[in-house]
Amino acid sequence: MPDNKRPALLIIDMQTGLYDGPEKPYERERVLDIINQLIQRARHAGVPIFAARHTGPAGSPIEVGSPFWQLLPALEVDEVRDTLFNKSRPSCFLGTELAQQLAAAQVNDLVIVGMKTQYCIDTTCRVAVELGFSVLLPEDGHTCMDTPALSAAAIIEHHNATLAGAFVQRMKAADVGF
Repeated sequence: MPDNKRPALLIIDMQTGLYDGPEKPYERERVLDIINQLIQRARHAGVPIFAARHTGPAGSPIEVGSPFWQLLPALEVDEVRDTLFNKSRPSCFLGTELAQQLAAAQVNDLVIVGMKTQYCIDTTCRVAVELGFSVLLPEDGHTCMDTPALSAAAIIEHHNATLAGAFVQRMKAADVGF
């Protein structure tokens, strides 16, 4: 990324209840591996890391503190060094302090990865651009589940194609430079 740009890595909803639930995300092990590689590269470069947890209302399977709400143990996020936050909407910005935290860290570029492609990845990419951030979307760094209408692979490819250009810069995770 250019020198005048300060990136951050934003990891969305890599939680036990979504990853290990009854419906398994498409190529979940590969996507987790890619995200962990990006975490290691971001950490090595001194790039801030933010991790969102989708939070359901009290009594839901993903209420605050529940086992399904927890980030995946295999996700190499460090709760001491990295910024973890909760959200209750598809946008990582609505009802959170993410925009203020990014501004305080002088971040203007976001690398966005995680789950689910057609909900929180799509919404957060679009809102981030509206808020003035440049967004880089690793095309192989997000996932979702099959739906009755479309396979997960088709959903991912559709969103990669739809978001590219107007909303995000699309590239392979291996080509992301921090």
